[in-house]
Amino acid sequence: MRAMEPKSLRLPGTQGLTLHALEWSREGTLLLFLHGFGNDAHVWDWCAPVYAPHYRVVALEHRGHGDSDRDPEGRYDHETMARDLNAALESLGAARVVIVGHSLGGRVAMRFAGLWPEKVAGLVIVDSAPELDARGTTRIRLDVQQQDPSFASLKDYERVLARQYPATRADILAKLAGHWTRQRPDGRFELKLDPAFMRGRRGASEEELARWSAEEAKILWGALEKLPCPALVVRGAASDVLSADVADKMADDVLKQGRLEVIARAGHSVMLDNPEAFEKALTGFVLGD
Repeated sequence: MRAMEPKSLRLPGTQGLTLHALEWSREGTLLLFLHGFGNDAHVWDWCAPVYAPHYRVVALEHRGHGDSDRDPEGRYDHETMARDLNAALESLGAARVVIVGHSLGGRVAMRFAGLWPEKVAGLVIVDSAPELDARGTTRIRLDVQQQDPSFASLKDYERVLARQYPATRADILAKLAGHWTRQRPDGRFELKLDPAFMRGRRGASEEELARWSAEEAKILWGALEKLPCPALVVRGAASDVLSADVADKMADDVLKQGRLEVIARAGHSVMLDNPEAFEKALTGFVLGD
């Protein structure tokens, strides 16, 4: 089953953009995977096929990521991407969906749930939250700012990924290095991620950023409070992005039907750091213990 090859789809987003997705199966309730910042749909390659006999399994790529269109106007806010998600779901004919969202994908999923709660049959938030730990967000921002825009070889990029994802197996990173880059005419490899993605708030002052973060947190907490369906919060035990306190608050105090799974030997990129334990936690939620 793990060797199952997904089908490549082109789906309409909003504002005239087209999104790329991978589809492992076509029958049943839609189980939709959303990746994090700088990643693509292939981060789910190690778990998505498991659910193909039970769900219609699709992994969507956000605008500006992977093989989805870049937005020439740089509209990369959570609400816009949530509306992209809704457009994609409508094109798939899905009235109800179980969403698994990691990091940025988790925040887009929360935004979507706030706008269309009746469409969400289940929500899995993977190392994401309305409020993020500044240690992790600063680390990720610095990684992006210090990263070379292109690489002489995929091996060079694999070495960068080994520093950024220290708990992830080398064979997984080697596959992702090929998916996250494209070769230029001069032979070098460049990231598929739109460089404008980080530019959106780069000119903002500390006060403006703090105000934006507070407003976004308020909207996302509100979405979780109203969520009527079962929800699973997954935290990497060594995460520097989702704090233990915030994870507990989400699962115990805010979500009506929330529960928490903490994955050992995993940092922020839970599904890459410990694929087996992540799969076990997700299976317990979407297929029953």
